[in-house]
Amino acid sequence: MASCLGIYIDKNIIKYAKVAKNKEDLKVEAFGIKIYTNLRQTIDQIISETFSFKIPISVNMSEETYNYFYMSDLLNKKDLNKAINTEFDSFCYERDINANALDSKYTLVNDTTDKGKIKVIHVSIDKIKINKILQELDGIRVGTIAPMPISIANIAPLKAKENVAILNIEDTTTITLITGQNVYDVQSIPVGSKEILDKINEVENSYAKAYEICKNSTIYTMEGRELQEKENEHLQNIIPTLYTIASQIKEMISTTLFKINKVYITGTASAINNIDLYFEELLGGTKCEILKPFFIEDSPKINIKDYIEVNSAIALALQGLDYGIKDINFKKDALKEKLSILTKEVSFGKDSDKKDPFKSAAKRELNSVVPNFKMWAVRSFVFTVVFLVIYIGISSYLKIQIDKKQDEIQEVTDDINAQITAIKKDKDKVNEKASKYTALANNLRNASTTLTEKSSYKNILTTFLNKIIYNIPREVQLTLIENPSGRTIRMEAQSTRYEQLAYFKSILREEAILEPTTVVSSEATKTGDIVKITIEGELP
Repeated sequence: MASCLGIYIDKNIIKYAKVAKNKEDLKVEAFGIKIYTNLRQTIDQIISETFSFKIPISVNMSEETYNYFYMSDLLNKKDLNKAINTEFDSFCYERDINANALDSKYTLVNDTTDKGKIKVIHVSIDKIKINKILQELDGIRVGTIAPMPISIANIAPLKAKENVAILNIEDTTTITLITGQNVYDVQSIPVGSKEILDKINEVENSYAKAYEICKNSTIYTMEGRELQEKENEHLQNIIPTLYTIASQIKEMISTTLFKINKVYITGTASAINNIDLYFEELLGGTKCEILKPFFIEDSPKINIKDYIEVNSAIALALQGLDYGIKDINFKKDALKEKLSILTKEVSFGKDSDKKDPFKSAAKRELNSVVPNFKMWAVRSFVFTVVFLVIYIGISSYLKIQIDKKQDEIQEVTDDINAQITAIKKDKDKVNEKASKYTALANNLRNASTTLTEKSSYKNILTTFLNKIIYNIPREVQLTLIENPSGRTIRMEAQSTRYEQLAYFKSILREEAILEPTTVVSSEATKTGDIVKITIEGELP
């Protein structure tokens, strides 16, 4: 079973997810978000908490540049590579950029406007920035360094004949266009969640609190703006940024050569409640959904929103497990690089002679004067050196494979130890249950007292129902009212308008029908024209 720890690093936030792959099955074994000030210390803590000492780490890069070239589909692989490198060198020369200072990768996709051409998505980044990542993570088993806008497509539930856009609102915002299950274009917007969190942080003086406020904020449609501003004073720091992003993606969709069927929303800002409904209204009908990892099924046992918060880390982990585009890893294979250098140093022949005419002339002169036995000695020496290089390469490869197997054994051992720990915890829970059963026996003796206490709620419930009948808006219907325990009241309400539900919730607080500080509601769900929410609170 292979595993990978995906770590997405923003300026103040780290998202992480440990994903295991067993044949075709994927499982998120550990995940979370940390607000950090010391990057290396926080990453070491994450590796320790997730028991990821022996598995590869996949991290994101930032500030990369995307360029697009168009090539004929008649070129073979070798000529295509040369043509792309030439095109990029020309691009750098025209803009006075040192191409040697950049590391670059590319991926290919069929051009949608010309079937005879191939579109090249070319990604480049300053080598200094890659080296900085490696220095910050020195001693950590980094296996993949990948661009986030391309990696995010790994978790999307893509269909063959569907064109989608993935809106990833992290510190900055990127838009990844996908057609025919292939990444086709990447665009960026210079604003994002960092702008939102920074503004809230200026008021609260806590980045962690700013993130929680952002996560617990709810936005409504344009008609409910007055209600939402009363409900959350920080929405004035959230709405303008989201409106800017929505305006730019709307303009991009209108100029795209193919119709966008759906917009997936992910990133830090996707934790804001109803953000998908807000964007769908501003985009004029384009279907918008919160991006959910394709392999995680909805279940009452899990909170899918927790997984959505770490989408970027999950996508990076899948990239490390060889999902998605495999040619965009900016982490070089040190062994292959050393073997390549050694081979170039010890090999000479026709190709090297062509590159160095002086060497070719010297070699011809040498052949005319040096006895045959010396030439044989030289060739034997070259053969021996090449043989040693190959032997070292094979030995290194075998060592890597042995280390890999040892890592897998260690991983299984760690898993067994974890199971043993879980068994001990279950034993403790059994003992705890025995104590609880003893307490329950005592509680049965006080049953008469409990019944007397419940009867005291009758008059309170009658008063509560009268207030509901008097104050409920006409367009709001209650489909369920229940008293699950004590003074707790749970109601299921529905309406055709979001703002009516928000208004009803405000009445419950302002009229003190329920204890104002206890009134909470679930995220709104929409079925057809009907919007439903669940409201809970305590009787005053």
